[in-house]
Order: sequence, then structure tokens, then C-alpha cells
Amino acid sequence: MSIFADHLPDRPGGRDPAQFLRLARFLAPYKLRVAGAIAALLVAAGCVLALGQGLKHVIDQGFGQANAATLDAALAGVLALAAVLSIATYARFYLMMSTGERVITDIRRAVFDHILALAPGYFESTRTGEVISRLTNDTTVLQAVIGFGFSLAVRNALLLAGALGLLMVTNLKLTLVVLAFAPLVVLPVIAVGRRVRRTSRVSQDRVADVSAFIDEALHEIRTVQAYVHEDESRREFGRLAEDAYQAGVLRIGIRAMLIGIVMLVTFGAVGVILWIGGRDVLDGSLTAGELSAFIFYCAIAAGATGAISEVMSDLQRAAGATERLFELLDTRPTIGAPAKPAEAGARMRGELEFRDVSFAYPARPDTNALERLSLSLAPGERVAVVGPSGAGKSTVLALLLRFYDPQAGSIRIDGTDLRELDPQLLRRQIAVVPQEPVIFAASVLENVRFGRPAANRDEVERACDAAYATEFVARLPQGLDTPLGERGVTLSGGQRQRLSIARALLADRPVLLLDEATSSLDAASERMVQQALETLERGRTTLVIAHRFATVQHADRIVVMDRGAIVAQGTHAELVAQGGLYAKLAALQFLGAEEPAGLARAA
Repeated sequence: MSIFADHLPDRPGGRDPAQFLRLARFLAPYKLRVAGAIAALLVAAGCVLALGQGLKHVIDQGFGQANAATLDAALAGVLALAAVLSIATYARFYLMMSTGERVITDIRRAVFDHILALAPGYFESTRTGEVISRLTNDTTVLQAVIGFGFSLAVRNALLLAGALGLLMVTNLKLTLVVLAFAPLVVLPVIAVGRRVRRTSRVSQDRVADVSAFIDEALHEIRTVQAYVHEDESRREFGRLAEDAYQAGVLRIGIRAMLIGIVMLVTFGAVGVILWIGGRDVLDGSLTAGELSAFIFYCAIAAGATGAISEVMSDLQRAAGATERLFELLDTRPTIGAPAKPAEAGARMRGELEFRDVSFAYPARPDTNALERLSLSLAPGERVAVVGPSGAGKSTVLALLLRFYDPQAGSIRIDGTDLRELDPQLLRRQIAVVPQEPVIFAASVLENVRFGRPAANRDEVERACDAAYATEFVARLPQGLDTPLGERGVTLSGGQRQRLSIARALLADRPVLLLDEATSSLDAASERMVQQALETLERGRTTLVIAHRFATVQHADRIVVMDRGAIVAQGTHAELVAQGGLYAKLAALQFLGAEEPAGLARAA
């Protein structure tokens, strides 16, 4: 089994084609374009149906009476109809396809905008590759239906309705024979169509599994190669690809069976009509022109029925795609702004307070990451948080950013409960420098300006100067305009971290969160980053999480955490004098002492 992604269990199949009704709000802004396409459809269908009456007239009046003028007139009529038909077809195709492109773009934007509002907890149980598949593969399926499948279905429905009406006008007896075959077409479409919908949903889910695996494997390609895991990854990908293939083949097989049944019944009906109508022509109760027109309309009805049955398969597949997309849109963000957010200034003072906070992650509801934690930071104070792994240090930062809400207690900024604030207003007060700096596949300029998109080039340069980043940025081929590649792979860890600090400097926010910002750096890089951090921390309320105690000795206060609770706090000297967990951890780093008994348990 892959280290990246276990195979997900089958999800429920598409349940209701009425999902398409939910697309109405995306189509509504383009109703005039849709109306124009439908008008073009009506004209095109009318042209095709008119050919049947022309055929009847030519056979009875032209061939039957050897009238060359009738043939000349028929040719002129056919050419005129062909011209009108081509113009109407162009208008229908262009209007519907362009509308489909527009609607799918709107849906993609709506889904992406919604995803950005979901709290990080959502992605604990949902793989990003799955979300990407829905945003790309499923919208592509839907695009084909909105742009082409829908207009094709309407076109053939119009042709079928018009053909049936003209069949009745031409010969009622033969029309009743045709209608007798109708249940043999409709029932398989209904019965098999349900199974097509279910298998289509499963097929799309299997494709999503493949996308998720590719996303994870390529993002961690260095780990894959470092541990010589290529063969195992290839086997796992092959298994997922085969699952997607088998699901796709099952869907195609059912769809092919449906088309085959419909074609057998419809053309079988045409054969019976030819036999009955031919006998009527022989006994004089039906003219050859009428039979020809009737067969022409039967052929149109049969072709339209076959096309509709095929489009229905596409519609069933699109119903599954629509369901998967709206599942995302229906997911309510667990973190949001209250109905009436508390008033707050554009820039807060930065006073922070935790009051008896208890919290458990949604994926581990029975295990508290924080237990009745109380902590206060005065504006401008620099507080360091230390402790063994799993003590809850990073959880403190996640709650301050309101990625989650605590199950008990409250967290306040300038005296206001975070739950009373708009999350975006809160986050505009906080700058973050993470342990693993995030570098986007963009230029240096755009990466630094991520902290304040409206900043100009001079402001970015000053931020880079303050972060001690200018010395390496100047050596890049295009300076600030140099593309950094995916995740900044062309930079060293220290360089990426200094750009992350420049970003935080440019953001210029009153609260600063440092999450082990120097833990993975060598001594030279750490010294440069520490100098940049000293500049960044001036005048800001700073909460520092660190494993290296050398980086926190000069904090105003050091808070020691273990198992989600504060066990001690004070200055470095005070905590060393007290003994306890801090002194043991400090001894391990500074004195190279052997690990005291029980420390492994605390970690």
C-alpha cells in the first residue's frame, strides 16, 4: 500500500439528475445567449423537418408526373434550406459552446473561492488531489454537457417532437405502430440510465484517486527518490490507474449496451413500418411520396432517439460531476465571521490572552492538544514557547490565527474574543514566519509582495534589505524579477527563510508569530536570519516557538509547555535555576548531557 494515499472507499453514486437545476444560477446571467441558441435550434430543426415535405412533393409531383420544373424548384428549395440551416447551426453551436465555456469558468471560480474559505480542518480529512480533480476533471465533464450535450439534447428533442407530429399528419395508422415500439426504447433508457449514473460517479471518483496520488507523489519526489521508493510508487499508481480503467470500461460497456438496445428497437421499427407501408402503397391507400416522407421522419425520429439515449449517458455522467462539485460548494466553513462582527481598528495594539483554553483537533476529538491553557501577552512583549514535541506549541499559533476554535475557554486580542471578529480582520493583524517557509512559483518580487500586494518595488527592496536578503537577491539572474520555481527549490533554506521574513516585514502587522523559524538552518544562515528577526520583532507583540534555546534566551518571558499545559514560565536564568523540564531540555542542548530519565516520555 502506498505511503501517500490509501485507496478511498467507494463514495455514493450520483443520486439525482435534478442536480442540474442547481446550475440555473450560473446560467441565469446568460439567459439571452441561451434564448438565442434555442431560437437557432428551432430554425435548424424546422429546416430539417421541411425536407420531408419537400421529399414527398418531389416524389409525388416530380417523379410521379415526370415534371422537370418541380425538380428544379426542389433543388432551389433544398439549397435555400441548406443556407438557412448552416447559419442557424453556426449560431447554435457558437452561442452554446461559448456560454458553456463562460459558465464553467464561473463555476471553477465559485468553487475555488469557496475552497479558500474552508478552514484547515477540512483538509485533514480531504486530500488536496481529490479537490483538484473535482475542480479540473469534473468541470471538464460538465463543460462538454453544458456547451455541446445540452444543445444536442434539445436539438434532437425538437426533431423527435416535430417528426412525431408530422408522422401523425402523414399517416395516423403507421404512427400508432411507431408508438407501440416507444416503450421498448424508453424503458431501457430509464433502467440502464440509472446504472450509468452510478458507474459514472464511481469512475470519476477513481480518476480523482489517480489525481490525488500524482499530486502527492510529485510534491514529495525527493523523498520518493531518497528512499528508493520508485518501484513501490509505480506499483501503487498502476493499481489506481487500473481501478480507474476498470471503472471506465464498466461505464462504457453499460453505455454501449444502452445505445445498442435503442438502435436495435428503433431501426427494427423502421423495418416493420417499411413492410406495412409498402403493402399500403401496393393496395393504393398510401402514395409513394407519403411513404417516403414517413420513412424520412421515422429516420429522423430514430436518429434523434439514438442521439438522445447517447446524450442521456453523458447527462448521467455530468450529473455525477455536478454532484461532486456542489458537494464542495455545500461544505460550510467551520470558521467564519459572525452576523455582526465586533468593531476594531485597522491596526490593533496586539494584546493577546488565552483564558482556560481546551482544544482537540477534529481528526482526534478524544485527545486534547491544549488543556485549560491560560496565557497573556502585553502589547510589544516578546514571549517564547518551548517544550517537547507534541506539547501543543504549534496549536497555540493555529488558534491565534483562528484556523480552529477552542472547544472551551476563549482567546482574545485587545480584549475582544476572536470569535466575535471577522477572521480576515484578525489575520490582517498577524504576520507569520513558519518553520518551513512557503515560496510560490513566482518571482522574488511577487513572493515578498504576497504579504502586501499593493506594495511598490521600493518597499519590497527595503523589506529585503531589512531581512538581509538583498545580498543573495542581487546575485540572482534577474534580481527581484527572478522566477524561483515551485516551492523555491532553487534557494537554500536560509534564503527562503529570509524571503519569508521580508514578506512579514512588508506586511507590517502588530502581532508576529515565529514557528521554529531557525530550527532547520546551519549556523551561518541562522545568524543572518536571527539578525533579520531582531529587526522584524521591534515594536511588535511576538510569540516565538523554538527548539533551539539559544534563540529564546533574550525573550522577555519564556513559557514552558508539556502535554498541552503550561508547566513553568520566567526568564532563561529563572527557569534554569528552578530545574524541571526546561532545565533538562536546556542541559541537553547546551551541555550535551545524557537524556534524563523520563524526558523521552515527555517528548
